[in-house]
Amino acid sequence: MSEKSSSSGSDEDVDPESGQPEELGGVLSKWTNYIHGWQDRWVVLKNNTLSYYKSVDEREYGCRGSLCLSKAVITPHEFDECRFDISVNDSVWYLRAEDPEHRHQWIDSIELHKAESGYGSETSLRRHGSMLSLTSAASALSSTSTSSFKKGHRLREKLAEMETFRDILCRQVDTLQKYFDSCADAVSKDEFQRDKVVEEDEDDFPPGTRTEGECNHNNNGSKEKLFAPASPKGMNGIDFKGEAITFKATTAGILSTLSHCIELMMKREDSWQKRLDKELEKRRKLEDAYKSSMNELKKKSHYGGPDYEEGPNSLINEEEFFDAVDAALDRQDKIEEQCQSEKVRTNRLTPAPSVDGYSTIGTHRFSTKVEEMVKNHMTYSLQDVGGDANWQLVIEEGEMKVYRREVEENGIVLDPLKATHAVKGVTGHEVCQYFWDTAVRMDWETTIENFNVVETLSDNAVIVYQTHKRVWPASQRDVLYLSAIRKIVATNENDPDTWLVCNFSVDHDNAPPTNRCVRAKINVAMICQTLVSPPEGDKEISRDNILCKITYVANVNPGGWAPASVLRAVAKREYPKFLKRFTSYVQEQTAGKPILF
Repeated sequence: MSEKSSSSGSDEDVDPESGQPEELGGVLSKWTNYIHGWQDRWVVLKNNTLSYYKSVDEREYGCRGSLCLSKAVITPHEFDECRFDISVNDSVWYLRAEDPEHRHQWIDSIELHKAESGYGSETSLRRHGSMLSLTSAASALSSTSTSSFKKGHRLREKLAEMETFRDILCRQVDTLQKYFDSCADAVSKDEFQRDKVVEEDEDDFPPGTRTEGECNHNNNGSKEKLFAPASPKGMNGIDFKGEAITFKATTAGILSTLSHCIELMMKREDSWQKRLDKELEKRRKLEDAYKSSMNELKKKSHYGGPDYEEGPNSLINEEEFFDAVDAALDRQDKIEEQCQSEKVRTNRLTPAPSVDGYSTIGTHRFSTKVEEMVKNHMTYSLQDVGGDANWQLVIEEGEMKVYRREVEENGIVLDPLKATHAVKGVTGHEVCQYFWDTAVRMDWETTIENFNVVETLSDNAVIVYQTHKRVWPASQRDVLYLSAIRKIVATNENDPDTWLVCNFSVDHDNAPPTNRCVRAKINVAMICQTLVSPPEGDKEISRDNILCKITYVANVNPGGWAPASVLRAVAKREYPKFLKRFTSYVQEQTAGKPILF
Protein backbone atom coordinates (compact mmCIF):
# COMPACT_ATOMS: atom_id res chain seq x y z
CA MET A 1 0.00 0.00 0.00
CA SER A 2 1.48 3.31 -1.06
CA GLU A 3 0.55 6.45 0.79
CA LYS A 4 1.34 10.08 0.18
CA SER A 5 2.16 11.03 3.74
CA SER A 6 2.60 9.51 7.14
CA SER A 7 0.03 9.93 9.89
CA SER A 8 0.79 9.36 13.56
CA GLY A 9 -1.32 11.95 15.32
CA SER A 10 1.64 14.25 16.10
CA ASP A 11 2.30 17.88 15.16
CA GLU A 12 4.25 16.65 12.12
CA ASP A 13 0.93 15.74 10.46
CA VAL A 14 -0.36 19.32 10.67
CA ASP A 15 0.26 21.84 7.89
CA PRO A 16 2.20 24.72 9.57
CA GLU A 17 0.63 27.33 7.27
CA SER A 18 -3.03 26.40 7.51
CA GLY A 19 -2.92 24.61 10.85
CA GLN A 20 -4.98 21.78 9.33
CA PRO A 21 -3.96 18.07 9.19
CA GLU A 22 -2.23 17.05 5.97
CA GLU A 23 -3.87 14.96 3.27
CA LEU A 24 -3.42 11.18 3.37
CA GLY A 25 -4.11 8.76 0.54
CA GLY A 26 -3.53 5.09 -0.13
CA VAL A 27 -4.97 1.69 -1.00
CA LEU A 28 -7.34 0.03 1.46
CA SER A 29 -9.58 -3.01 1.03
CA LYS A 30 -13.24 -2.00 1.36
CA TRP A 31 -16.15 -4.37 1.93
CA THR A 32 -18.49 -3.71 -1.00
CA ASN A 33 -21.31 -6.23 -0.53
CA TYR A 34 -21.84 -9.89 0.16
CA ILE A 35 -21.59 -10.72 -3.54
CA HIS A 36 -18.19 -9.16 -4.29
CA GLY A 37 -16.74 -9.08 -0.76
CA TRP A 38 -13.48 -7.15 -0.21
CA GLN A 39 -12.23 -4.94 -3.05
CA ASP A 40 -9.15 -2.68 -3.21
CA ARG A 41 -10.01 1.02 -3.34
CA TRP A 42 -8.00 4.24 -3.36
CA VAL A 43 -8.91 6.11 -0.17
CA VAL A 44 -8.20 9.81 0.47
CA LEU A 45 -8.34 11.61 3.84
CA LYS A 46 -8.61 15.38 3.38
CA ASN A 47 -10.35 18.31 5.09
CA ASN A 48 -12.11 16.12 7.65
CA THR A 49 -13.59 13.98 4.85
CA LEU A 50 -12.81 10.39 3.93
CA SER A 51 -13.43 9.60 0.23
CA TYR A 52 -12.79 6.56 -1.88
CA TYR A 53 -12.21 5.93 -5.59
CA LYS A 54 -12.13 2.70 -7.58
CA SER A 55 -8.44 3.34 -8.29
CA VAL A 56 -5.90 6.15 -8.08
CA ASP A 57 -6.23 6.69 -11.86
CA GLU A 58 -9.96 7.43 -11.56
CA ARG A 59 -9.67 10.34 -9.11
CA GLU A 60 -10.41 12.83 -11.87
CA TYR A 61 -13.84 11.25 -12.42
CA GLY A 62 -14.97 11.96 -8.87
CA CYS A 63 -15.24 9.87 -5.75
CA ARG A 64 -17.61 6.93 -5.37
CA GLY A 65 -18.48 7.81 -1.79
CA SER A 66 -17.42 10.00 1.13
CA LEU A 67 -17.90 10.36 4.87
CA CYS A 68 -17.74 13.48 7.02
CA LEU A 69 -15.64 12.58 10.07
CA SER A 70 -17.05 15.19 12.47
CA LYS A 71 -19.30 12.66 14.20
CA ALA A 72 -17.68 9.47 12.96
CA VAL A 73 -16.94 6.54 15.27
CA ILE A 74 -13.75 4.59 14.48
CA THR A 75 -13.70 1.01 15.79
CA PRO A 76 -10.67 -1.29 15.40
CA HIS A 77 -11.83 -4.86 14.87
CA GLU A 78 -11.58 -7.24 17.82
CA PHE A 79 -10.14 -10.21 15.92
CA ASP A 80 -8.85 -8.91 12.58
CA GLU A 81 -5.68 -6.90 13.27
CA CYS A 82 -5.80 -5.22 9.86
CA ARG A 83 -9.44 -4.15 9.88
CA PHE A 84 -11.19 -1.07 11.25
CA ASP A 85 -14.78 0.19 10.86
CA ILE A 86 -15.99 3.79 10.47
CA SER A 87 -19.64 4.51 11.23
CA VAL A 88 -21.65 7.72 10.86
CA ASN A 89 -25.24 7.21 11.93
CA ASP A 90 -26.50 4.24 9.87
CA SER A 91 -23.66 4.35 7.33
CA VAL A 92 -20.76 1.98 8.01
CA TRP A 93 -17.52 1.51 6.07
CA TYR A 94 -15.58 -1.71 6.65
CA LEU A 95 -11.91 -1.17 5.78
CA ARG A 96 -8.77 -3.33 5.90
CA ALA A 97 -5.16 -2.18 5.72
CA GLU A 98 -2.37 -4.41 4.45
CA ASP A 99 -0.91 -4.85 7.96
CA PRO A 100 -1.55 -3.74 11.59
CA GLU A 101 0.98 -0.90 11.32
CA HIS A 102 -0.86 0.75 8.44
CA ARG A 103 -4.16 0.27 10.23
CA HIS A 104 -2.77 2.16 13.24
CA GLN A 105 -1.47 4.86 10.91
CA TRP A 106 -4.86 5.38 9.28
CA ILE A 107 -6.75 5.39 12.57
CA ASP A 108 -4.40 8.03 14.05
CA SER A 109 -4.76 10.25 10.98
CA ILE A 110 -8.55 9.98 11.00
CA GLU A 111 -8.69 10.80 14.72
CA LEU A 112 -6.46 13.85 14.11
CA HIS A 113 -8.73 15.13 11.33
CA LYS A 114 -11.74 14.50 13.51
CA ALA A 115 -10.20 16.42 16.45
CA GLU A 116 -9.49 19.40 14.18
CA SER A 117 -12.85 19.27 12.49
CA GLY A 118 -14.20 22.18 14.54
CA TYR A 119 -16.77 20.42 16.71
CA GLY A 120 -16.19 20.92 20.40
CA SER A 121 -13.32 23.41 20.04
CA GLU A 122 -13.42 27.08 20.93
CA THR A 123 -13.27 28.11 17.27
CA SER A 124 -16.13 25.81 16.42
CA LEU A 125 -18.31 27.27 19.15
CA ARG A 126 -17.66 30.77 17.83
CA ARG A 127 -18.21 29.66 14.26
CA HIS A 128 -21.44 27.81 15.02
CA GLY A 129 -22.64 30.06 17.83
CA SER A 130 -25.55 31.59 15.96
CA MET A 131 -26.84 28.29 14.75
CA LEU A 132 -26.52 26.77 18.20
CA SER A 133 -28.47 29.69 19.66
CA LEU A 134 -31.22 29.32 17.08
CA THR A 135 -31.38 25.60 17.65
CA SER A 136 -31.52 26.04 21.40
CA ALA A 137 -34.26 28.64 21.12
CA ALA A 138 -36.33 26.48 18.81
CA SER A 139 -35.83 23.52 21.10
CA ALA A 140 -36.87 25.53 24.14
CA LEU A 141 -39.98 26.81 22.36
CA SER A 142 -40.94 23.31 21.29
CA SER A 143 -40.32 21.97 24.77
CA THR A 144 -42.40 24.70 26.38
CA SER A 145 -45.31 24.20 24.01
CA THR A 146 -45.28 20.48 24.54
CA SER A 147 -45.04 20.87 28.29
CA SER A 148 -47.92 23.29 28.40
CA PHE A 149 -50.03 20.98 26.31
CA LYS A 150 -49.28 18.04 28.56
CA LYS A 151 -50.01 20.06 31.70
CA GLY A 152 -53.31 21.41 30.39
CA HIS A 153 -56.32 20.44 32.48
CA ARG A 154 -59.27 18.61 31.15
CA LEU A 155 -62.26 20.67 30.03
CA ARG A 156 -64.38 19.59 32.99
CA GLU A 157 -61.77 20.87 35.41
CA LYS A 158 -61.74 24.21 33.63
CA LEU A 159 -65.52 24.35 33.83
CA ALA A 160 -65.37 23.82 37.59
CA GLU A 161 -62.95 26.73 37.86
CA MET A 162 -65.35 28.92 35.84
CA GLU A 163 -68.17 28.08 38.26
CA THR A 164 -65.97 29.12 41.18
CA PHE A 165 -64.99 32.38 39.51
CA ARG A 166 -68.65 33.14 38.79
CA ASP A 167 -69.61 32.73 42.45
CA ILE A 168 -66.77 35.02 43.50
CA LEU A 169 -67.75 37.60 40.92
CA CYS A 170 -71.38 37.56 42.09
CA ARG A 171 -70.31 38.14 45.69
CA GLN A 172 -68.13 41.02 44.58
CA VAL A 173 -71.01 42.56 42.66
CA ASP A 174 -73.28 42.33 45.73
CA THR A 175 -70.61 44.01 47.85
CA LEU A 176 -70.19 46.79 45.31
CA GLN A 177 -73.96 47.22 45.20
CA LYS A 178 -74.11 47.70 48.96
CA TYR A 179 -71.27 50.21 48.78
CA PHE A 180 -72.98 52.15 46.03
CA ASP A 181 -76.27 52.22 48.01
CA SER A 182 -74.44 53.60 51.08
CA CYS A 183 -72.77 56.26 48.98
CA ALA A 184 -76.10 57.28 47.50
CA ASP A 185 -77.74 57.56 50.96
CA ALA A 186 -74.80 59.65 52.26
CA VAL A 187 -75.11 62.09 49.38
CA SER A 188 -78.84 62.50 49.94
CA LYS A 189 -78.31 63.31 53.62
CA ASP A 190 -75.58 65.84 52.79
CA GLU A 191 -77.83 67.69 50.32
CA PHE A 192 -80.62 67.81 52.86
CA GLN A 193 -78.30 69.34 55.52
CA ARG A 194 -76.98 71.96 53.10
CA ASP A 195 -80.45 73.04 52.04
CA LYS A 196 -81.38 73.49 55.66
CA VAL A 197 -78.32 75.72 56.39
CA VAL A 198 -79.06 77.88 53.38
CA GLU A 199 -82.58 78.50 54.53
CA GLU A 200 -81.39 79.62 57.98
CA ASP A 201 -78.79 81.90 56.40
CA GLU A 202 -81.26 83.57 54.17
CA ASP A 203 -83.39 84.55 57.20
CA ASP A 204 -80.45 86.68 58.54
CA PHE A 205 -79.82 88.55 55.24
CA PRO A 206 -82.44 90.57 53.33
CA PRO A 207 -83.23 89.21 49.92
CA GLY A 208 -80.97 90.58 47.16
CA THR A 209 -78.16 91.72 49.43
CA ARG A 210 -76.04 88.56 48.81
CA THR A 211 -75.47 86.71 45.57
CA GLU A 212 -74.97 82.98 45.06
CA GLY A 213 -71.37 82.04 45.54
CA GLU A 214 -70.64 85.05 47.64
CA CYS A 215 -67.43 84.75 49.69
CA ASN A 216 -66.84 85.00 53.45
CA HIS A 217 -63.72 86.58 54.88
CA ASN A 218 -61.71 84.36 57.20
CA ASN A 219 -59.16 85.42 59.78
CA ASN A 220 -56.32 85.31 57.22
CA GLY A 221 -58.10 87.72 54.97
CA SER A 222 -58.64 85.07 52.32
CA LYS A 223 -61.95 84.40 50.67
CA GLU A 224 -63.79 81.06 50.47
CA LYS A 225 -67.13 80.14 49.04
CA LEU A 226 -69.77 79.30 51.55
CA PHE A 227 -71.18 76.39 49.41
CA ALA A 228 -70.15 74.66 46.15
CA PRO A 229 -72.74 74.61 43.40
CA ALA A 230 -75.03 71.63 43.99
CA SER A 231 -75.46 68.94 41.24
CA PRO A 232 -79.01 68.00 40.39
CA LYS A 233 -78.24 64.24 40.68
CA GLY A 234 -75.76 64.07 43.50
CA MET A 235 -72.00 63.49 43.53
CA ASN A 236 -70.42 64.20 40.09
CA GLY A 237 -73.79 63.74 38.50
CA ILE A 238 -73.61 59.87 38.73
CA ASP A 239 -76.64 57.78 39.47
CA PHE A 240 -74.80 55.19 41.60
CA LYS A 241 -77.74 52.91 42.11
CA GLY A 242 -78.61 52.88 38.41
CA GLU A 243 -74.98 52.24 37.41
CA ALA A 244 -74.72 49.38 39.90
CA ILE A 245 -77.87 47.78 38.53
CA THR A 246 -76.54 48.16 34.98
CA PHE A 247 -73.15 46.67 35.97
CA LYS A 248 -74.81 43.69 37.62
CA ALA A 249 -77.06 43.14 34.63
CA THR A 250 -74.08 43.30 32.25
CA THR A 251 -71.99 40.84 34.24
CA ALA A 252 -74.98 38.55 34.58
CA GLY A 253 -75.41 38.59 30.81
CA ILE A 254 -71.74 37.73 30.30
CA LEU A 255 -71.93 34.92 32.78
CA SER A 256 -75.10 33.62 31.16
CA THR A 257 -73.38 33.58 27.78
CA LEU A 258 -70.39 31.79 29.25
CA SER A 259 -72.66 29.24 30.87
CA HIS A 260 -74.30 28.60 27.52
CA CYS A 261 -70.91 28.15 25.83
CA ILE A 262 -69.82 25.84 28.61
CA GLU A 263 -72.94 23.76 28.16
CA LEU A 264 -72.28 23.40 24.43
CA MET A 265 -68.63 22.50 25.04
CA MET A 266 -69.62 19.85 27.56
CA LYS A 267 -72.01 18.31 25.05
CA ARG A 268 -69.28 18.16 22.41
CA GLU A 269 -66.43 17.07 24.70
CA ASP A 270 -67.27 13.38 24.38
CA SER A 271 -67.14 13.45 20.58
CA TRP A 272 -63.92 15.47 20.68
CA GLN A 273 -62.41 13.02 23.13
CA LYS A 274 -63.28 10.09 20.89
CA ARG A 275 -61.69 11.84 17.93
CA LEU A 276 -58.62 12.64 19.99
CA ASP A 277 -58.34 9.03 21.16
CA LYS A 278 -58.52 7.84 17.55
CA GLU A 279 -55.86 10.30 16.47
CA LEU A 280 -53.62 9.32 19.38
CA GLU A 281 -54.04 5.66 18.46
CA LYS A 282 -53.15 6.42 14.85
CA ARG A 283 -50.12 8.35 16.02
CA ARG A 284 -49.02 5.52 18.29
CA LYS A 285 -49.30 2.99 15.46
CA LEU A 286 -47.40 5.26 13.08
CA GLU A 287 -44.66 5.79 15.66
CA ASP A 288 -44.41 2.04 16.25
CA ALA A 289 -44.28 1.39 12.51
CA TYR A 290 -41.63 4.08 12.11
CA LYS A 291 -39.51 2.64 14.90
CA SER A 292 -39.89 -0.86 13.49
CA SER A 293 -38.92 0.33 10.00
CA MET A 294 -35.92 2.22 11.31
CA ASN A 295 -34.77 -0.79 13.33
CA GLU A 296 -35.22 -3.03 10.32
CA LEU A 297 -33.41 -0.56 8.09
CA LYS A 298 -30.58 -0.25 10.60
CA LYS A 299 -30.39 -4.01 10.91
CA LYS A 300 -30.29 -4.46 7.14
CA SER A 301 -27.66 -1.78 6.71
CA HIS A 302 -25.32 -3.82 8.87
CA TYR A 303 -26.71 -7.27 8.11
CA GLY A 304 -24.81 -7.60 4.86
CA GLY A 305 -21.51 -6.65 6.46
CA PRO A 306 -18.54 -8.95 6.92
CA ASP A 307 -19.27 -9.51 10.63
CA TYR A 308 -22.34 -11.56 9.67
CA GLU A 309 -20.55 -13.64 7.08
CA GLU A 310 -19.93 -17.34 7.67
CA GLY A 311 -16.83 -17.70 9.84
CA PRO A 312 -15.49 -18.67 13.28
CA ASN A 313 -16.39 -15.25 14.76
CA SER A 314 -19.65 -14.59 12.91
CA LEU A 315 -22.20 -12.50 14.84
CA ILE A 316 -25.16 -14.29 13.31
CA ASN A 317 -26.65 -17.15 15.31
CA GLU A 318 -27.63 -20.54 13.94
CA GLU A 319 -31.35 -19.77 13.69
CA GLU A 320 -30.75 -16.48 11.86
CA PHE A 321 -28.22 -18.23 9.62
CA PHE A 322 -30.81 -20.85 8.67
CA ASP A 323 -33.53 -18.25 8.03
CA ALA A 324 -31.19 -16.20 5.82
CA VAL A 325 -30.11 -19.21 3.78
CA ASP A 326 -33.69 -20.45 3.42
CA ALA A 327 -34.88 -17.02 2.25
CA ALA A 328 -32.00 -16.74 -0.24
CA LEU A 329 -32.77 -20.19 -1.69
CA ASP A 330 -36.44 -19.23 -2.06
CA ARG A 331 -35.42 -16.14 -4.01
CA GLN A 332 -33.16 -18.19 -6.25
CA ASP A 333 -35.98 -20.66 -6.91
CA LYS A 334 -38.34 -17.86 -7.97
CA ILE A 335 -35.71 -16.37 -10.26
CA GLU A 336 -35.02 -19.79 -11.77
CA GLU A 337 -38.72 -20.47 -12.35
CA GLN A 338 -39.04 -17.17 -14.16
CA CYS A 339 -35.93 -17.86 -16.25
CA GLN A 340 -37.13 -21.35 -17.16
CA SER A 341 -40.51 -20.03 -18.30
CA GLU A 342 -38.80 -17.50 -20.58
CA LYS A 343 -36.05 -19.85 -21.75
CA VAL A 344 -36.30 -21.58 -25.11
CA ARG A 345 -34.24 -24.72 -24.94
CA THR A 346 -32.48 -26.15 -28.00
CA ASN A 347 -31.80 -29.82 -28.38
CA ARG A 348 -28.05 -30.19 -28.49
CA LEU A 349 -25.58 -32.79 -27.36
CA THR A 350 -21.90 -33.18 -28.04
CA PRO A 351 -21.26 -36.05 -30.46
CA ALA A 352 -20.45 -39.07 -28.33
CA PRO A 353 -17.42 -41.24 -29.01
CA SER A 354 -17.89 -44.90 -29.81
CA VAL A 355 -19.17 -47.18 -27.09
CA ASP A 356 -15.80 -48.89 -27.07
CA GLY A 357 -14.22 -45.55 -26.16
CA TYR A 358 -16.38 -45.40 -23.04
CA SER A 359 -15.36 -48.92 -22.03
CA THR A 360 -11.68 -48.05 -21.66
CA ILE A 361 -10.00 -45.90 -19.05
CA GLY A 362 -7.69 -44.02 -21.34
CA THR A 363 -4.03 -43.16 -20.82
CA HIS A 364 -3.47 -40.12 -18.68
CA ARG A 365 -1.90 -39.34 -15.32
CA PHE A 366 -5.17 -39.93 -13.43
CA SER A 367 -6.00 -43.28 -15.06
CA THR A 368 -5.21 -45.34 -11.97
CA LYS A 369 -7.27 -43.03 -9.74
CA VAL A 370 -10.24 -43.20 -12.13
CA GLU A 371 -10.14 -46.99 -12.19
CA GLU A 372 -10.02 -47.11 -8.40
CA MET A 373 -13.03 -44.79 -8.09
CA VAL A 374 -15.07 -46.78 -10.63
CA LYS A 375 -14.42 -50.06 -8.80
CA ASN A 376 -15.36 -48.57 -5.42
CA HIS A 377 -18.64 -47.20 -6.73
CA MET A 378 -19.55 -50.45 -8.49
CA THR A 379 -18.77 -52.37 -5.28
CA TYR A 380 -20.31 -50.17 -2.60
CA SER A 381 -22.67 -47.66 -4.20
CA LEU A 382 -24.96 -50.30 -5.68
CA GLN A 383 -25.38 -52.16 -2.41
CA ASP A 384 -28.92 -52.26 -1.04
CA VAL A 385 -29.50 -49.85 1.86
CA GLY A 386 -32.59 -51.63 3.18
CA GLY A 387 -30.78 -53.75 5.77
CA ASP A 388 -28.30 -51.08 6.86
CA ALA A 389 -29.59 -49.31 9.97
CA ASN A 390 -27.12 -46.46 9.47
CA TRP A 391 -28.96 -45.23 6.37
CA GLN A 392 -32.02 -43.12 7.12
CA LEU A 393 -34.79 -42.53 4.59
CA VAL A 394 -35.32 -38.75 4.54
CA ILE A 395 -37.32 -38.20 1.31
CA GLU A 396 -39.73 -40.42 -0.61
CA GLU A 397 -41.55 -38.99 -3.62
CA GLY A 398 -42.98 -41.56 -6.02
CA GLU A 399 -40.13 -43.64 -7.46
CA MET A 400 -37.50 -41.42 -5.86
CA LYS A 401 -36.05 -42.21 -2.43
CA VAL A 402 -33.27 -40.29 -0.70
CA TYR A 403 -31.19 -41.76 2.13
CA ARG A 404 -28.70 -40.12 4.46
CA ARG A 405 -26.09 -41.33 6.92
CA GLU A 406 -25.02 -38.70 9.48
CA VAL A 407 -21.25 -38.29 9.71
CA GLU A 408 -19.29 -35.41 11.27
CA GLU A 409 -15.55 -34.85 11.38
CA ASN A 410 -13.99 -31.98 13.37
CA GLY A 411 -17.42 -30.35 13.50
CA ILE A 412 -17.88 -30.46 9.69
CA VAL A 413 -20.88 -32.31 8.26
CA LEU A 414 -19.79 -35.09 5.88
CA ASP A 415 -23.13 -36.89 5.54
CA PRO A 416 -23.12 -39.34 2.60
CA LEU A 417 -26.29 -39.13 0.53
CA LYS A 418 -27.77 -41.82 -1.67
CA ALA A 419 -30.78 -41.51 -3.98
CA THR A 420 -32.56 -44.10 -6.09
CA HIS A 421 -34.92 -43.24 -8.91
CA ALA A 422 -36.62 -44.79 -11.92
CA VAL A 423 -37.23 -42.72 -15.07
CA LYS A 424 -39.32 -43.88 -18.02
CA GLY A 425 -38.46 -43.28 -21.64
CA VAL A 426 -34.69 -42.77 -21.31
CA THR A 427 -31.65 -45.06 -21.25
CA GLY A 428 -28.73 -45.19 -18.83
CA HIS A 429 -26.41 -44.10 -21.63
CA GLU A 430 -28.50 -40.99 -22.32
CA VAL A 431 -28.77 -40.02 -18.64
CA CYS A 432 -25.02 -40.36 -18.04
CA GLN A 433 -24.16 -38.63 -21.32
CA TYR A 434 -26.19 -35.54 -20.40
CA PHE A 435 -24.84 -35.60 -16.83
CA TRP A 436 -21.22 -35.73 -18.03
CA ASP A 437 -21.35 -33.52 -21.14
CA THR A 438 -19.92 -30.08 -20.26
CA ALA A 439 -21.58 -28.49 -23.33
CA VAL A 440 -25.05 -28.81 -21.78
CA ARG A 441 -24.11 -28.45 -18.11
CA MET A 442 -25.42 -24.90 -17.76
CA ASP A 443 -28.75 -25.87 -19.36
CA TRP A 444 -29.88 -27.90 -16.36
CA GLU A 445 -27.55 -26.98 -13.49
CA THR A 446 -28.94 -23.86 -11.79
CA THR A 447 -26.57 -23.61 -8.81
CA ILE A 448 -23.44 -22.83 -10.85
CA GLU A 449 -22.18 -19.27 -11.31
CA ASN A 450 -19.07 -19.91 -13.43
CA PHE A 451 -17.91 -23.07 -15.18
CA ASN A 452 -14.92 -24.00 -17.34
CA VAL A 453 -12.95 -27.05 -18.43
CA VAL A 454 -9.42 -26.76 -17.04
CA GLU A 455 -8.01 -29.74 -18.95
CA THR A 456 -9.30 -32.45 -21.28
CA LEU A 457 -7.58 -35.72 -20.32
CA SER A 458 -9.25 -37.99 -22.88
CA ASP A 459 -12.48 -38.47 -24.81
CA ASN A 460 -14.22 -39.60 -21.63
CA ALA A 461 -12.38 -37.65 -18.89
CA VAL A 462 -12.05 -33.90 -18.17
CA ILE A 463 -10.98 -31.71 -15.26
CA VAL A 464 -13.61 -29.07 -14.44
CA TYR A 465 -13.52 -25.95 -12.24
CA GLN A 466 -16.82 -24.38 -11.17
CA THR A 467 -17.99 -21.80 -8.66
CA HIS A 468 -21.44 -22.08 -7.14
CA LYS A 469 -23.84 -19.21 -6.59
CA ARG A 470 -23.43 -17.69 -3.18
CA VAL A 471 -26.22 -18.10 -0.64
CA TRP A 472 -25.81 -15.36 1.98
CA PRO A 473 -24.54 -15.54 4.72
CA ALA A 474 -22.68 -18.71 3.69
CA SER A 475 -19.33 -18.23 1.98
CA GLN A 476 -19.10 -18.90 -1.72
CA ARG A 477 -17.90 -22.40 -2.65
CA ASP A 478 -15.84 -23.61 -5.58
CA VAL A 479 -15.00 -27.15 -6.74
CA LEU A 480 -12.18 -28.57 -8.84
CA TYR A 481 -12.90 -32.13 -9.92
CA LEU A 482 -12.19 -34.81 -12.50
CA SER A 483 -15.27 -36.05 -14.35
CA ALA A 484 -15.17 -39.38 -16.18
CA ILE A 485 -17.87 -41.40 -17.96
CA ARG A 486 -17.62 -45.19 -18.29
CA LYS A 487 -19.59 -48.13 -19.60
CA ILE A 488 -19.35 -51.27 -17.47
CA VAL A 489 -20.18 -54.32 -19.57
CA ALA A 490 -22.24 -56.92 -17.72
CA THR A 491 -20.56 -60.29 -17.11
CA ASN A 492 -23.91 -62.06 -17.30
CA GLU A 493 -25.79 -61.75 -20.57
CA ASN A 494 -29.10 -61.52 -18.68
CA ASP A 495 -27.93 -58.48 -16.72
CA PRO A 496 -28.03 -54.97 -18.20
CA ASP A 497 -24.92 -52.98 -18.90
CA THR A 498 -24.11 -50.21 -16.43
CA TRP A 499 -23.26 -46.62 -17.28
CA LEU A 500 -21.41 -44.56 -14.70
CA VAL A 501 -20.21 -40.97 -14.29
CA CYS A 502 -17.86 -40.32 -11.37
CA ASN A 503 -16.78 -36.84 -10.25
CA PHE A 504 -14.05 -36.56 -7.60
CA SER A 505 -11.87 -33.70 -6.38
CA VAL A 506 -8.31 -33.28 -7.67
CA ASP A 507 -5.63 -30.60 -7.62
CA HIS A 508 -4.44 -28.64 -10.63
CA ASP A 509 -1.87 -25.89 -11.05
CA ASN A 510 -4.23 -23.83 -13.24
CA ALA A 511 -6.93 -23.63 -10.57
CA PRO A 512 -5.38 -23.16 -7.12
CA PRO A 513 -7.57 -22.33 -4.07
CA THR A 514 -8.28 -18.63 -3.47
CA ASN A 515 -9.36 -16.53 -0.49
CA ARG A 516 -12.52 -15.54 -2.34
CA CYS A 517 -14.11 -19.02 -2.11
CA VAL A 518 -14.11 -22.00 0.21
CA ARG A 519 -12.84 -25.04 -1.71
CA ALA A 520 -15.25 -27.97 -1.28
CA LYS A 521 -14.25 -31.61 -1.78
CA ILE A 522 -16.58 -34.02 -3.59
CA ASN A 523 -16.91 -37.67 -4.57
CA VAL A 524 -20.07 -38.09 -6.64
CA ALA A 525 -21.33 -40.89 -8.89
CA MET A 526 -24.31 -41.25 -11.23
CA ILE A 527 -24.89 -44.98 -11.92
CA CYS A 528 -27.56 -46.01 -14.44
CA GLN A 529 -28.95 -49.26 -15.81
CA THR A 530 -31.46 -49.66 -18.64
CA LEU A 531 -34.35 -52.12 -18.32
CA VAL A 532 -36.27 -53.08 -21.49
CA SER A 533 -39.72 -54.63 -21.52
CA PRO A 534 -40.47 -56.66 -24.71
CA PRO A 535 -42.83 -54.87 -27.13
CA GLU A 536 -46.06 -56.50 -28.26
CA GLY A 537 -45.91 -58.66 -31.35
CA ASP A 538 -43.43 -57.56 -33.99
CA LYS A 539 -43.34 -53.92 -32.91
CA GLU A 540 -39.98 -52.21 -32.50
CA ILE A 541 -38.73 -51.12 -29.13
CA SER A 542 -39.94 -47.61 -28.32
CA ARG A 543 -39.34 -45.30 -25.41
CA ASP A 544 -42.47 -46.66 -23.81
CA ASN A 545 -40.62 -49.95 -23.41
CA ILE A 546 -37.54 -48.65 -21.60
CA LEU A 547 -36.91 -47.67 -17.98
CA CYS A 548 -33.73 -46.26 -16.45
CA LYS A 549 -32.82 -47.18 -12.89
CA ILE A 550 -30.67 -44.45 -11.35
CA THR A 551 -28.47 -44.61 -8.28
CA TYR A 552 -26.93 -41.29 -7.26
CA VAL A 553 -24.38 -41.10 -4.44
CA ALA A 554 -22.70 -37.98 -3.09
CA ASN A 555 -19.96 -37.53 -0.49
CA VAL A 556 -19.30 -33.82 0.00
CA ASN A 557 -17.00 -31.98 2.38
CA PRO A 558 -18.29 -28.39 2.22
CA GLY A 559 -15.49 -26.91 4.37
CA GLY A 560 -16.02 -23.58 6.10
CA TRP A 561 -18.01 -22.98 9.27
CA ALA A 562 -21.66 -23.35 8.29
CA PRO A 563 -23.81 -24.86 11.08
CA ALA A 564 -24.50 -28.58 10.79
CA SER A 565 -28.28 -28.13 10.98
CA VAL A 566 -28.17 -25.69 8.06
CA LEU A 567 -26.07 -27.98 5.87
CA ARG A 568 -28.34 -30.95 6.51
CA ALA A 569 -31.49 -28.93 5.87
CA VAL A 570 -30.09 -27.54 2.60
CA ALA A 571 -29.01 -31.00 1.43
CA LYS A 572 -32.43 -32.46 2.21
CA ARG A 573 -34.09 -29.65 0.28
CA GLU A 574 -31.80 -29.32 -2.73
CA TYR A 575 -30.79 -32.89 -3.71
CA PRO A 576 -34.32 -34.10 -4.59
CA LYS A 577 -34.95 -30.88 -6.55
CA PHE A 578 -31.69 -31.37 -8.45
CA LEU A 579 -32.49 -34.99 -9.37
CA LYS A 580 -36.03 -34.19 -10.55
CA ARG A 581 -34.84 -31.15 -12.51
CA PHE A 582 -32.08 -33.12 -14.24
CA THR A 583 -34.17 -36.18 -15.16
CA SER A 584 -36.98 -33.96 -16.50
CA TYR A 585 -34.40 -32.20 -18.66
CA VAL A 586 -33.15 -35.52 -20.08
CA GLN A 587 -36.69 -36.67 -20.87
CA GLU A 588 -37.39 -33.37 -22.62
CA GLN A 589 -34.19 -33.53 -24.68
CA THR A 590 -34.60 -37.16 -25.78
CA ALA A 591 -38.31 -37.08 -26.61
CA GLY A 592 -38.85 -38.05 -30.25
CA LYS A 593 -35.19 -38.91 -30.82
CA PRO A 594 -33.68 -42.29 -31.67
CA ILE A 595 -32.91 -44.35 -28.59
CA LEU A 596 -29.24 -44.33 -27.55
CA PHE A 597 -28.44 -47.60 -25.80
